[in-house]
Amino acid sequence: MLKSLQAIEAYREGDYLPEEELVWLKYIVQAEMPIVNLERVESLRELDHRNPVLDYVERSLRLLDSLPLSYWIKELAEETLVWSETAKGGTSRQRRKWQEEGINCFAHNIGSAQLYWQHAGGNAAAVASGPQAALLKAAGVAHAEKILIVHRLIETHGLLGQQIRGEVPPNVNRPLAVMVEEGLLTSDELERLLFALNHCIIGAVSPVLWQEVRSEVMELIAVIASGSLDTPLPMKERLHRMRSGPISRGEDFAAEWSRLEQEGMDSALLESMQPVTFWYVESALQTFSLEQFLKVLVLAAQGSGSSGLNHISFEAVMNSIYYDYKGDKKINVYKKRIIEKYLSELSWQDIAAGNSTSGNPHLIHRLRRQKHLQDTVFFDFEFSPAAEKLIEFCIEAEKSALYERAVLLLFDLFDLRRDAFDRFHNEDSYLSQMNDTADYKAVILDYVTGSKVLDIGPGGGVLLDLIEERMPAVTPVGIDISSNVVEALRQRKQREGRRWEVLQGDALNLKDFVETGSVDTVIFSSILHELYSYVPMNGVKFNHETVAAALVSAFEVLAEGGRIIIRDGIMTEPETMQRRIRFLEQNGLAWLERYAGDFAGRKIQYEVVGEQEVLMPVNDAMEFLYTYTWGEEAYVHEVQEQFGYFTPEQYVKFIRERLGEQAQIEVFRHYLQEGYTLALQERVVIMDEHGNETALPDSTCFMVIRKGHEAG
Repeated sequence: MLKSLQAIEAYREGDYLPEEELVWLKYIVQAEMPIVNLERVESLRELDHRNPVLDYVERSLRLLDSLPLSYWIKELAEETLVWSETAKGGTSRQRRKWQEEGINCFAHNIGSAQLYWQHAGGNAAAVASGPQAALLKAAGVAHAEKILIVHRLIETHGLLGQQIRGEVPPNVNRPLAVMVEEGLLTSDELERLLFALNHCIIGAVSPVLWQEVRSEVMELIAVIASGSLDTPLPMKERLHRMRSGPISRGEDFAAEWSRLEQEGMDSALLESMQPVTFWYVESALQTFSLEQFLKVLVLAAQGSGSSGLNHISFEAVMNSIYYDYKGDKKINVYKKRIIEKYLSELSWQDIAAGNSTSGNPHLIHRLRRQKHLQDTVFFDFEFSPAAEKLIEFCIEAEKSALYERAVLLLFDLFDLRRDAFDRFHNEDSYLSQMNDTADYKAVILDYVTGSKVLDIGPGGGVLLDLIEERMPAVTPVGIDISSNVVEALRQRKQREGRRWEVLQGDALNLKDFVETGSVDTVIFSSILHELYSYVPMNGVKFNHETVAAALVSAFEVLAEGGRIIIRDGIMTEPETMQRRIRFLEQNGLAWLERYAGDFAGRKIQYEVVGEQEVLMPVNDAMEFLYTYTWGEEAYVHEVQEQFGYFTPEQYVKFIRERLGEQAQIEVFRHYLQEGYTLALQERVVIMDEHGNETALPDSTCFMVIRKGHEAG
C-alpha cells in the first residue's frame, strides 16, 4: 500500500500526524471551508459531514495503488497527487497568509504547485522564474530534478481534462511538453506518467467519465509527449465544449449561435478570452440558456479587460446557485429566475457599448480582483440585502404554509411575469402532467385545418407532437412567452429530432411574429384562462379584455376559412346555483379558508353549515376544487389562476361581440373533464343545496370558431 494511503488511514483512525513529514495532509485536513466543484455533488448536506477534498485525494491514490507502474513513475505520481489539492486546504487564517505571499488559492493547481515549491525550499513568489532546477540546486536542495518534475505536474494538474472541456487553451500544458527537451523525462516516461495521473485524476471524479474521455486523453498525451501542443481551438469551439451538458440535453448550439448573431451578438467580443482559463464555468452556468451563458461571458470580457488576465473564476456563482431542496442538491431557482430576467434586460448592443447595468436595484453583476492575484478575475451576481432576505424567506417557507405568500412577494419585488415563470420546483412534473393530457387534446386534431398551425402556450409540447405524428402535411408552431418553456422545447426538438417549430412571443400580438392571414389554425388549449388570470389589460388582471385581445390577435393572423380552437374552463349556469361540500379530510375547511383569502380573481363566498361542511355558489365551489385537486405542491401557482371565466351563454355572446360577423361558431360543447371525480372522491362529498349527493358540474368547454361569413 502507498505510504500516503497508510497516512490517511492512520489519520482517520485518530493517530497522531507528524506535521513536518505530512504537511500535505495537514493542509487538507485543516480545511475549514469545503472547496469543491459542485457539478457532481448529489447533496450539499454531505459536505457538512465530511472532507470532500480528502475523500477525493484518497480515491485518486487508491486508483494509483492499483495500477501496474514502475517504482519511479508511481513515486512521482504519488507525490503529485498528495500535493495537487493542498491549495483547497488550510485554515482561514492560513489561507489569508498564503494569499499575502502571492499563492493563488483560487486556481488550485497553481496554488498547490506554489505550496509544494515553497515546501521543497523554493520561493513561492518566484516560482515562475528560472532556470528553476538551478535555483534549487544553488540553494542546496536535494533531488532538485524530481522536485521540478513534480512541481510541473502539480501546476498542470487536471488541465488535460479541462482542455477537453474547453476551459483552458492548449498552451497551459507547455510546461509538460518541454520536459523531454529539458532532459527531465524521456518521452515514454512522460507518456506513462501522464496516463497514470489522468486515470487517477479523472477516475476519482467518476469511473464512467474516465471511460468516456480516455481515448481523447490518450491522444492529447501522445501530442504532449512528442514535445508539441494542440493547435488552439477557435473560441466558438471552446464554448461549444463548455456547453457539453446542455447539448447532451438537446441544446442546438449551432442554430442558437446563429440566431444570437442575427440578433446582434458580436462574437468578436469573446475572442479576447482565448488565452483565459475558466474555473467552475459549467458547474455555475450549465442550467442557463446559451444566450444567458454568452451574455455572462461577454460581461466578464468587457468588464475585466484582457491585459494580464489569465483566469476567470465563477466559483462564487456556483456556490450561491445551489442549495438543498428535500435532501437533494438543486439549483436555487429563485436566484436563477431573477438572474435570467436581469440578463434579458441587457441587450447585446448595450453590453457591447459598455452599458452593462439593467437598472434593477436588487441585482448587479460584479467583477473583482484580489490584491495579490491580479491575473485572476472573480465574477459574481450580487443581490441586494432585501432580495437575499426574501430568497432566504422563500427557501425557509418551503417547509410551511407561508410558501405561496413568500413567492408572491418575490414575484412582486422583481416584477416577474407569473405566467412566464410558471413553476419552480415541480416544473418538470408539471410539464409531464401537461403531456399526460394527450388523450384530451387529441380531439383537437379533428378540427385542425390547413397546413400552418399555431399552438399558443404549448407547455410540454404534447400537442405539437400529436400534430407532427398524425398530420405529416401540417407545420405546427408553438408560441410561448416563457423563455424557460421555449428553451426546454428547443432542446427537446433537437434531442428527439422533431420537425415542429417553437417561437418566443406574445399571444396578444401574434402579428409581430407571423404574417397576417398566413395561419390556418390557432389553438388555445387551456391557455386563455392563464392569460385572463396573469396578464393585465389597462392595469387590471382577471380581465375579459385580455381574452378579447388574444382572440382578436389570433383572428388577425388567420387566413379566410381558418379556425380558432379553444379548450378551456367553463362556468355553470345558472350562476345562482348552490353546492354543499363536506370535507373528508381534517384540513379541508382550513384549505378553503386559506384559498378564499389568497384568491384574487373574485371574492369567494361560502357559509359554514357544519363541522366540516360549507354551502357555496356552484362556480366558487368549482374554482376552489380545481386548486384543491392539485394539492399543496402546486397551490402557490393554482391559487393565482381562475379556470372558469364565462358561462356558456356569456362565452357565445362575447365571441359575437368581439370578433364580429366573420366569426362563425361551428362547435361549442362543455363537459366534466375526466379525472376530477376520481381525484376528489375520497376528499370531499358534493351535494346540492338540499344535501343530496350530486355529480360535479361541467368543468371544460370545447369551441371551434371559423373565420368567414356564413354561406348563402
